[in-house]
Amino acid sequence: MKRRVLFVSPSTYRLPLDPALARKWDALGEELDVRVLASGDGGEAMFRLDPDHGLAAYYARLPYRIRREVRAFDPDVIVAQSPYEALAARPVRGRAKVLLEIHGDWDTASRLYGSRARMLLEPVSRPLARSAVRHADAVRTLSPYTSGLVRAVGVEPAAEFTAYFDESAFTSRPPAPLPPEPSALFVGVLERYKNVAGLVAAWRIVARELPEARLRIVGTGHETEPVGALVADVPGVEWTERVPQSEVADALDAASLLLLPSHSEGLPRIVMESFARGRPVVGARAGGIPDIVRDGENGILVDPRDPYSIAGGVLRVLRDRALLERLAAAAQADAPRWLETPEGFAAKMRQLVEELA
Repeated sequence: MKRRVLFVSPSTYRLPLDPALARKWDALGEELDVRVLASGDGGEAMFRLDPDHGLAAYYARLPYRIRREVRAFDPDVIVAQSPYEALAARPVRGRAKVLLEIHGDWDTASRLYGSRARMLLEPVSRPLARSAVRHADAVRTLSPYTSGLVRAVGVEPAAEFTAYFDESAFTSRPPAPLPPEPSALFVGVLERYKNVAGLVAAWRIVARELPEARLRIVGTGHETEPVGALVADVPGVEWTERVPQSEVADALDAASLLLLPSHSEGLPRIVMESFARGRPVVGARAGGIPDIVRDGENGILVDPRDPYSIAGGVLRVLRDRALLERLAAAAQADAPRWLETPEGFAAKMRQLVEELA
C-alpha cells in the first residue's frame, strides 16, 4: 500500500498544471498517495487549493486547513515546504510525522524579499524558523549550503537531494555557439536578495570599461526602479519583465554568460539551466551558488557586496575569449550532475517517507 503524504506548500498553482510541473506530481503519485494543500485556482483529486488572498490570509487559515485534511486523509507524513508550514502543521498533525524541506535561507523571507516593511517581522520569523527546524521529525535539504543552515541549529538532515525541475527546454537541443559579441544575462525576481543594486552598479562599471558589452535583464519585483534607471542611462541594456520558461533557453543561448550576484540563494535553478545551455556563470560567493559554481572552472565567483568585484568578474570573462570558451565547456560538462528526472526525485521522496513513517 502507498504511504499517504500531504504536501503543504506556500506556492500558488493553476489547474490544469503546466505539463512540466504535472510530470513531477504524476511521478510522485506513482510512488505515494499524494494530496497537495496550497493556494490557487481549480481543483482535482490531488490538489486542495484555496483562492490566493495574500500571505497573511494564507497563514491565518493554514492550521484549520491542515487539520481538515488530516481528519479526511489521515496522512502518514506531512511534507512542509517551508519552516512556517511546519509550524502550522505541528499542533494539528495527528499521528503524521512532519518532514520539513529547506530550500534556502529562512532569514531571506523577511530581510531581503518583498516590501521593506517585512523586515519588521525578522525578530519573530528567525526564532520561529529555527524552532520549526529543531522540532520537525525530519529535515530534507537541497545542497551543502542548506544542510549547513540546518546543522547550524543542531539538526542533522535526514537526506540531501535536489528538487526536480523540467529541464527539457534546456536539453532537447545542443547549445548554440557562444555569441561573437560580449553579453550577459540576468534572470530572476527583482528583489533585494538578488542584489539588484549591486547588479546595476556593477554594470555601469562594465559599460564604462567595455562599451560594446550588452546586458539583458529578465524579471520583475519590488526593485524595478534602479533597473529602469539603468536602461535609461546605459546603452545596450535590455529589460524584459517576463518571458515564458521555454524562452529562457533562447535568452541563455544569446548570452555569453549568466550573471547572478545574489546575496542569498538556496540551490539556484537558473545556474543549472545556464550550465545545460553551455553558459558559464559569474556568481556571488554567497548562499548555495558556490555549491555549483567552481571558481575558475565553470564560472567566476565574486563578492556580492562589492560592485567592482562583480564588474571585474564579468570583464575578466568577456575580455578573454579563450577563458570564456573553457568555462563554457566545463559548465556544459557539469550540467548532468544537477539534473534530476521526475521518477528519480519521486523514488528518493518515497524512500525518505518510508524511513520516516
